[in-house]
Amino acid sequence: MTKADLVNAIAEKAGLSKADAEKALKATTDAVTDALKADEKVSLVGFGTFSVGQRAARQGQNPQTGAKIDIPAAKVPKFKAGKALKDAVN
Repeated sequence: MTKADLVNAIAEKAGLSKADAEKALKATTDAVTDALKADEKVSLVGFGTFSVGQRAARQGQNPQTGAKIDIPAAKVPKFKAGKALKDAVN
């Protein structure tokens, strides 16, 4: 499903225009992004939880040359599906 497909589905299910559905989707993704930037969790009961995890620094290897490279530590977004979402998929 693409973003356009998601906007169409939101518009149809919520009875909104496509423009309003796109604004709602953008506002939602912006709010989740802003919360994750501030190291906050976003919990949508029944759907899942978005959080920020830490990835430790490590040493990697360039597959073409075999040269060792240092990969710095990084923050990474994580998503853990809620029970209702897991049950709906299974």
